[in-house]
Amino acid sequence: MKVKSIRGFHDILPENIKRWHLIEDAAKYIFELYGFSEIRIPVLEFTDVFARSLGTTTDIVEKEMYTFTDRDGSSLTLRPEGTAGVVRAYIEDSMHAKSSISKLYYTGMMFRHERPQKGRFRGFYQIGAELIGPEEPASDAELVAMLWRFFEEIDLTQFLELEISSLGDQNCRPQYKEKLVGYFSPQKNELCEDCQRRLETNPLRILDCKQKRCKEIAADAPSMLDNLCEDCENHFDSVKENLDSVGIPYKINPKIVRGLDYYTRTVFEITTDQLGSQNAVAAGGRYDGLVNELGGPATAAVGFAMGIERIILLQEIALPEGFGKDVNVFIAHLGDEARQAAFTLAFNLRNKGISVETDYATKSLKSQMKRADKLGASYTFIIGEDELKKAVIKVRDMKESSEEDIKLEDIINSSDKFKS
Repeated sequence: MKVKSIRGFHDILPENIKRWHLIEDAAKYIFELYGFSEIRIPVLEFTDVFARSLGTTTDIVEKEMYTFTDRDGSSLTLRPEGTAGVVRAYIEDSMHAKSSISKLYYTGMMFRHERPQKGRFRGFYQIGAELIGPEEPASDAELVAMLWRFFEEIDLTQFLELEISSLGDQNCRPQYKEKLVGYFSPQKNELCEDCQRRLETNPLRILDCKQKRCKEIAADAPSMLDNLCEDCENHFDSVKENLDSVGIPYKINPKIVRGLDYYTRTVFEITTDQLGSQNAVAAGGRYDGLVNELGGPATAAVGFAMGIERIILLQEIALPEGFGKDVNVFIAHLGDEARQAAFTLAFNLRNKGISVETDYATKSLKSQMKRADKLGASYTFIIGEDELKKAVIKVRDMKESSEEDIKLEDIINSSDKFKS
């Protein structure tokens, strides 16, 4: 029996990793411009961290978490999302005592037992950011603006739409839930089994159901935006004004629910029509009660997460040719003495910051030139018996299809020209 990967988990192969590097580097660049610092959190937490933060009635906690019992009897869970772990670290490491504002971003693998399909895996990667401390609506807008700026940086905004809404807070949401119960109860028998249960536990989740009949019924349900208290309405208006002031395009979508219980007030999603049913590329919102729920001081917060695999799918549409390897120079050699010279030259060029590839065995020049072309090398250096005698290197510019002999000492002294 051949060994194989677990269903829903996937390898990131060398020919694809350039796309990942582009996304990760762009996130680091943009997020740090906004004052965010990277945090690295464990992939494994006590189950209670997620059960208390995500909500026991959410699909993630009820159906999707990878949970097991440790040898000491503790219940442990592979992280299904990043926010809860970041907040746990914020509390445990007393970050609130060091600064009134913490700006943190992370990247890593998450785990959910879902039905795998295009753009959805059981082991998947996210990049996220959390702004913990400020309660002002300007912080919501700044986080959303940073996220949109990231997508501008990687040239994908033509495929994306930013949608925003508000879920209200503890003052106005309970009354809204009552209105939803009143609306859905007469049609309870037409709802799916999950939504019939949600009607008793968390009626807002019915608005997020993907079942056709549930979506039809929910289409005319009362809107949270029509039931906001004055403070929540003012907060949401200010978020919109801030986004308008910097030209961030958005549309209002009162049906945004988010699948996690900790969200309050501002919620947002970045969606695409290019990926079928898996249309959410990034999402987030405000979660002012989560720090306190996990045992920390009452602290406001807002954050988001985005799925790297879905961004990669969009990037493949925008740049179908992908990315070549960044090989500056390939050194072809003919004969044992030339092979040794190539080894030494490659070592010296790499010390100068030049990316170099060469063959380890002596092969035909034709074979080596094919490999240089396949690697996308900008230049090919050819060393043979004649070149060794003259202490020169035959340099072929692969883009210009030109060739010249250059003294070995000049190659080393002017190596910067071969970085292009």
